[in-house]
Amino acid sequence: MQIFLIACLVVFCSSQAMADAPPAQGNGLMSFLPMLAFLAILYFLLVRPQQKRTKEHRALIASVKKGDKVVTSCGILATVSKIVSDQEVVLEIADGVYCKFVKSAISNVVSTETQPPVAIDAKGDAGQVDADKATKSTDEKLEIEKNVAKSAKSESPVKRKTSTKK
Repeated sequence: MQIFLIACLVVFCSSQAMADAPPAQGNGLMSFLPMLAFLAILYFLLVRPQQKRTKEHRALIASVKKGDKVVTSCGILATVSKIVSDQEVVLEIADGVYCKFVKSAISNVVSTETQPPVAIDAKGDAGQVDADKATKSTDEKLEIEKNVAKSAKSESPVKRKTSTKK
């Protein structure tokens, strides 16, 4: 946008300078040359890149299939569960939560295949892990964090006063 404003200023200033100058005896085509150069710059800096992005987005939308993980234009991460038509798709936002979206609302495809979680063992090798094991390890970590938080509360140096009713 800044380039556009600068180009407008240059064209305006050059037209003001030409208006102050005495009329030139020459070809009328030469007076339109700065305007044509401005339009060419405008096309190559603004119009052409936007057309390229639009073409890529259309190809992305056409290639969406069931099971793809996508991001919508409003930032929702979801999985494609059903393609209704060329314009509509059903996305699973959470387990058992389905929403119907317009296909053009899909802004990006995150992944096209579902992969099980990968764990790195003590040797540094990456290996496939069952989803149950990954969930268990996550649950175990949460339990440990909860226990640490509870013990930190109980070992607090500040003693709470409890009121007893008489």
